[in-house]
Parts: sequence; C-alpha cells; structure tokens
Amino acid sequence: MNITEIKVFPINEEKLKAYITIILDDCFVVRDLKIIAGMGGLFVAMPSKKRKDGTFKDIAHPLNHSTRAILEKKILDAYLDELRSLGGCVTQSALEAESRDA
Repeated sequence: MNITEIKVFPINEEKLKAYITIILDDCFVVRDLKIIAGMGGLFVAMPSKKRKDGTFKDIAHPLNHSTRAILEKKILDAYLDELRSLGGCVTQSALEAESRDA
C-alpha cells in the first residue's frame, strides 16, 4: 500500500491545524484525517464519528504501529511542506514532531 497523494487543508485553530485527505494506490481515498497540536507535539488523528454516548470511534485506522508511523511521517511531512510553501511559520512544536519521527 502506497500513499500516492496527500492533500492538506490548513486550519488556523488552537489545536486543529489541518484536515488531510490521502489517496492510496491511486484508487482509494480516505478523507477527514486531522493534524492536531497535542501536549507532545503534532499528531495525526484518524477519521472518526461521534457515537450516541458522546464518545468517538475511528472509522478507518492502521492496524499496526509500523503502518501508523509511516502514515504519520508522510502526512506530517506534507503538512510542513504546505506550511512552508504558503510562507507560513513552522512552529517549534511542528519541528519537534518532525525531528522525533525522523
């Protein structure tokens, strides 16, 4: 499985930094991934839906740690590239997340 396209839709909110759409193998799309600024830096939240009890449940997610790590690295790299191309400020927490994943 390869990520063949990553679309970044930056958002300027306190915690929510971007919505992400990925295309896998040029034939399968996953929308509404989110880049969130958390206590330990940036992370990728999988698409989810709210349940009747108020909790959230992922509707798509990697099944193992190595796949999650690959997805997060590629998505965060695309997000940082998008910020740079827009002439935006790349925050210290974003750089820390990037160096932690390298």
